[in-house]
Amino acid sequence: MAFFAIFNPCVCVFISVISFNFLLLASSVRPVQPIITNPHHRQPIHRSNHSQCALFMGSWVRDETYPIYQASSCPRIIDPEFNCQMYGRPDSNYLKYRWKPANCELPRFNGLEFLLRMRGKTVMFVGDSLGRNQWESLICMTWSAVQRSATEFITRDPLYTFKFLDYGVDLSFYRAPYLVDIDAVGGRRVLKLEDISKNARAWMAADVLMFNTGHWWTHKGSLKGWDMMESGGSLHEEMDRLVALNTGLKTWARWADSHVESTNTRIFFQSVSPTHYKYVFQISHG
Repeated sequence: MAFFAIFNPCVCVFISVISFNFLLLASSVRPVQPIITNPHHRQPIHRSNHSQCALFMGSWVRDETYPIYQASSCPRIIDPEFNCQMYGRPDSNYLKYRWKPANCELPRFNGLEFLLRMRGKTVMFVGDSLGRNQWESLICMTWSAVQRSATEFITRDPLYTFKFLDYGVDLSFYRAPYLVDIDAVGGRRVLKLEDISKNARAWMAADVLMFNTGHWWTHKGSLKGWDMMESGGSLHEEMDRLVALNTGLKTWARWADSHVESTNTRIFFQSVSPTHYKYVFQISHG
């Protein structure tokens, strides 16, 4: 799959997953007229013979039929800090948007159709809170269509799985904010930039894999998830974080190229999202 080729030492190009519809409904999208953009605009131009739907190019449009589910009626799997309504956000307009590709119509997500098409399969998100957010949302979107279906929720940190038992569908989240392994060595947490084998054992059986990483590589102080980094056989108490990120991503890319069979497994890498933390600074005057 040549994931290794999409990274270089300076720039990481990420493939974004905009909507869960992309997992299964890409074959159902209906192309519309090709779009033409201003020649000075940075967006790509779709030519007249362009027959595929450009799923990753488009915009968020308002849709009064949204949201697909209400967080208050979802199974108790949404983390409190991710539940805006429960935390008192007064508006709800942000819930009424859907993704619209620029040159095609994307079908509305249908939880029952999703389960029927994915019968007997496992969808797994791997990474940090970005993947966890989308995992929880996918569970709620799907469950809202089959609320009487038998389910089971299994938590064995770092792996969390919500099972739709009547359909044999597992929706899982594997917490690995750096993707690569962290081992305890002499009582210290060592981030192993060139080793992913320990984490990857949990991913091998998945039919759809969504990876993400990003924010945790910049954390410092008490938020830092490691004590030392290992690279090239040497331990480092600190190193350039972008260099470390690039090394870790290359490790992941090599693993994906050598271990993921593209005919049986669909794999995505999501881009970094804005932080979901709000920092409030107070300036004291005298």
